[in-house]
Amino acid sequence: MPALPASRAALALAGALFLAAAPARAAIIDPTGDFLSTYAFTKGADLDVTAANVTFDGSRFALSATLNGAIGTTAGAFYVFGIDRGAGTERFNTGVLPIGAGIRFDSVFILRPDGTGAFNDLLTNVSTPLAAGNIQVSGNTISGTLLLSLATSQGQAASEYGFNLWPRLGAGNNNQISDFAPDNSSFRATAVPEPASLSLLGLGVAGMAALRRRRPV
Repeated sequence: MPALPASRAALALAGALFLAAAPARAAIIDPTGDFLSTYAFTKGADLDVTAANVTFDGSRFALSATLNGAIGTTAGAFYVFGIDRGAGTERFNTGVLPIGAGIRFDSVFILRPDGTGAFNDLLTNVSTPLAAGNIQVSGNTISGTLLLSLATSQGQAASEYGFNLWPRLGAGNNNQISDFAPDNSSFRATAVPEPASLSLLGLGVAGMAALRRRRPV
């Protein structure tokens, strides 16, 4: 098979590196208006999940929740990511009002519209407040970051952690949970490109540009 011209080879290399480095933009998409039948309070749009996403760069998770209305519209609403680090159980699927079959978690990451939040390790009953500025609100989306050093493994690789998102209107009872995303399971974080991969991508693009500049007219 004939070899590719240098410029085409550089272009192919850059394209391959881009595909290897670029993270999949996968997110959990949740139908609008699917409030839980057990939810007994105000059905504000900011309590209706439309999407949830988690990415992982090897040392921290970036978590975001998108709702059907502007964050902060319903007083008392906040957002919880349940995390299964390897010791998760169906904590909601018991008691007087069991819900959340298939949703396992051993810790929670809490995001509040006022910019406060916490990581609660349910195995040790230790709650760690998040640093100021960690949580960001932009329209219908609230997001924050969680260090892996805080959410240590309980027998599962960080890339295999399970996540589920639920809004709440107050804390205490299952009937205060308005929605689950996804409904009866968990999802994994999407890996983001490592710095080394991005460097290789840059080198490939730079090499392609240099070869094109040298091409005879």
